[in-house]
Amino acid sequence: MDKEFDIQTYMTKGVERVIKDAVRATLKDPKESAFLAKFAIASQKASKKRAKLEKAGEHVPPFLIASITSSCNLHCAGCYSRSNDATSDCEAYDQLSAEEWKRIFEEGRELGVSFILLAGGEPLIRRDIIEEAAKIKDIMFPVFTNGVFINERYFTLFEENRNLIPIMSIEGNREATDSRRGEGIYDRLIANMDKFHKNGQIFGCSVTVTTENIKDVTSGEFLSSLRNRGCKAVIYVEYVPVTDESRHLAIGDEEREYFAGELERLREELDDMMFVAFPGDEKSSGGCIAAGRGFFHINSHGGAEPCPFSPYSDINVKDTSLRDALKSPLFAALQEDGVLADDHKGGCVLFEKRQQVEALAG
Repeated sequence: MDKEFDIQTYMTKGVERVIKDAVRATLKDPKESAFLAKFAIASQKASKKRAKLEKAGEHVPPFLIASITSSCNLHCAGCYSRSNDATSDCEAYDQLSAEEWKRIFEEGRELGVSFILLAGGEPLIRRDIIEEAAKIKDIMFPVFTNGVFINERYFTLFEENRNLIPIMSIEGNREATDSRRGEGIYDRLIANMDKFHKNGQIFGCSVTVTTENIKDVTSGEFLSSLRNRGCKAVIYVEYVPVTDESRHLAIGDEEREYFAGELERLREELDDMMFVAFPGDEKSSGGCIAAGRGFFHINSHGGAEPCPFSPYSDINVKDTSLRDALKSPLFAALQEDGVLADDHKGGCVLFEKRQQVEALAG
């Protein structure tokens, strides 16, 4: 499938672009610029590790998504994690310990992983794991949070460990955010942003893109509000429908073309901010980059999955190494059978073809 497309080169260039954009976005922040200068060197070393393994026949992606807890304090409308029971109100059980996550982070560093996205549930519930991540300075850890648990202790932790980047979830204006996430959440997020800005701390925002908010969340008004409060990165995540009733919220080809144009414009006009889209244009990346091609997912129980939107696993890092998890038969089947490159209706091929993925997982 990848005879004409070099996934290693593509991902390496992608990492270089993210770091370059981050440096540009933080030029006025001496502490952040100093950290990023060191991180750029670490990232180059990581890239060489991945390239060496690639020559030996092992492909290691630069990104890992780690869902470090199945607990969450919110009930966001249309939450894919709750829909597949990855998140619940029950007391968390059979979760990886902080020590086990520490091992995973350290193995990731040795393999050349540059970015580990910490998610949940609500990751800030597991401060013990966040503190372990803070110690791995060669890896950048964007922490995807609803923002409710950010307090003085967390402000201090983020200030002292610049490899931890808080990424707060927001849906647009107050009405849109509170409608999906709960009353008062928008005001809490704004208060957090103002505090981070006052302290000179770097943060970003994640935005779920739907047919209903696509124009609002790419508008000058919305982004100026974030920019003026010091936001340096916006991570756009295309909505994946969890039920047939919510399918109308998933953007189609027309909206995706519009969105791609808006992203190009934003990157040119707001050069002191960084914009990333997920899953982005899969055609330009030779297909979906999940299942170990560009990233993979470890759930809170240790299961290695292709993607958070594709919660199927045939191997667990409790029983094996991160390196061996990348050799998952499921990952290999998805890549070899061409599933990741198949045409599909929506932005997420694995969700669209979930029955086929489930069959491969056995």
